[in-house]
Amino acid sequence: MKKNKPTTKIIAGKYKGKVLELPSLEITRSSKARLKESLFNVLQFDIIDKIFVESFAGSGSIGLEALSRDARRSYFVELDRNSYNILVRNCKSLDMNSCQTMQGDTFVQTPTILNSLKNSEDEIVLYVDPPFDYREGMEEIYNKSFKMIEEIENDNIYIVIIEHVSTLEMPEILGKFSLDKTKKFGKSSLSYYTYKDEN
Repeated sequence: MKKNKPTTKIIAGKYKGKVLELPSLEITRSSKARLKESLFNVLQFDIIDKIFVESFAGSGSIGLEALSRDARRSYFVELDRNSYNILVRNCKSLDMNSCQTMQGDTFVQTPTILNSLKNSEDEIVLYVDPPFDYREGMEEIYNKSFKMIEEIENDNIYIVIIEHVSTLEMPEILGKFSLDKTKKFGKSSLSYYTYKDEN
């Protein structure tokens, strides 16, 4: 008997109800619906016309939700080949023209994307969702993610959002950004970073 493929749906916006394919759950965790709903309740209309960058994108369900809610463009970075293929299929099923997908190391590709947008008039929402399961070689993944954010030189970042395991102690300051708030959803949490006050 063929197992049903895991899927999720776009919650709201112009692609509401559109079904997205998910990678097998062994590889990536799909961001839970409650967490995703809360994220977009926080962003609301602030997502309109922004550039959305999703690091560790998996199926791309967060960046595609952003497009559905009128983000101008979404960039996706995913290392795993199978997840990446699913991501591309999901983008094609919605609007490939508004998606830019990159297969590769987040810590190389994300700074490259941000650098290419440094002189853009557009504001950027950066969403970083490192894998939870500390697979071989994953122990440093949060530290590397923090370092990547600390090294951001862009002045056009609207907000940085990190999805992380709830037990993690989050830094108050990451480079130009300071922790605004953290919202908890069971094992997962979302931490929001905005430009720190220089006063």
